[in-house]
Amino acid sequence: MDVKANSLYQEMQNMIGQTRLPVNELQPTNEVNTSASEFSTMLKNAVDGVNSMQLESKNMTQRFEMGDPNLSLAEVMLAKERSGIAFEATVQVRNKVLEAYKTIMNMPV
Repeated sequence: MDVKANSLYQEMQNMIGQTRLPVNELQPTNEVNTSASEFSTMLKNAVDGVNSMQLESKNMTQRFEMGDPNLSLAEVMLAKERSGIAFEATVQVRNKVLEAYKTIMNMPV
């Protein structure tokens, strides 16, 4: 059963690599807005991707239940597993972001 966990992991590693900033460089204020915009775009694309996987899974399930001869049970189950794993990964990322936000907000200034 290949759920492409490696490609999901690789994509997450690429996103992490893109968000890392060089240690010794200072960024002007106008670039901060650009990076925030890029982050929000990346986050929106990730959530939209998970949503489309879930909608596709739901559609395949309905088609299979209605007797579509072009779908097998294995294809439907794989689609459901892919969307489930993507959703779980999204929830874990959300939890880590909230945890980091709470930690930063509790730091003394």
